[in-house]
Amino acid sequence: MPVKNAMTAENLRSAFGGESMAHMRYLVWGEAAEKEGFPRIARLFRAVSYSEWVHARNHFKVLDGEIGDHPVTAGGVFGFKSTAENLTGGFMGEEFEIDQMYPVYLNAAEFQGEKEAARTFGWALEAEKIHASLFHQAHDAAKAGKDVDVETIFICTVCGHTAPESAPQFCPVCGAKQEAYKEF
Repeated sequence: MPVKNAMTAENLRSAFGGESMAHMRYLVWGEAAEKEGFPRIARLFRAVSYSEWVHARNHFKVLDGEIGDHPVTAGGVFGFKSTAENLTGGFMGEEFEIDQMYPVYLNAAEFQGEKEAARTFGWALEAEKIHASLFHQAHDAAKAGKDVDVETIFICTVCGHTAPESAPQFCPVCGAKQEAYKEF
């Protein structure tokens, strides 16, 4: 069912734009981390990039059938810096989504009765909390000249939930089975 409310549609487009940019930014920063000698941080960036792609895909699906040109403005950090500085950009972006963006988008969608939009905003919000925590952990390691301790990361292909080290039997966010997780 297409989105009925203009505000929620605009929020979905904005979230799609932001998640799409984060997806690409994290791929680029992962490549830089690899070159800088941080293979596990590179893996973290690639895994979180995939999660952001899942969020963008879900927002896009909810906009099903929308036609027209819509400018999309999304904030983001651009450029290359050290891996530690790139991680700062990562956790700052995730914290913006946690503290400001997704709570507002989620509340508006719920108020407007946009159940599918509320679901995808809620799923993204839960994943972003984990991303921020992992980026902080990796940032501390990189500042000390070390790689992050996380060996493997699992991403739920349905909602983007991020699980370090092992995939749960069922996704705690969307309920998908363990088989739905992609390993990084």
